[in-house]
Amino acid sequence: MGIVKIADELHEEIRKASGAMSRSINAQAEFWLKMGMLAELHPSHNYQQLVVMMLQQADVKLAGGADERRSA
Repeated sequence: MGIVKIADELHEEIRKASGAMSRSINAQAEFWLKMGMLAELHPSHNYQQLVVMMLQQADVKLAGGADERRSA
């Protein structure tokens, strides 16, 4: 595991978001990093589509046909 230096202001925003999202500060930062990487790799996808991709990669069974909507 490495250390990543970020601006104090960004750390504060991560801290606030982690409380709102019930995640640890590290988990919130990791989520934002993953979302940013997915957004760069899939620029035509919206936020909801990126979240579905993350859930599918984690082998989460999606209720309500999200798999079919994404592949359509």
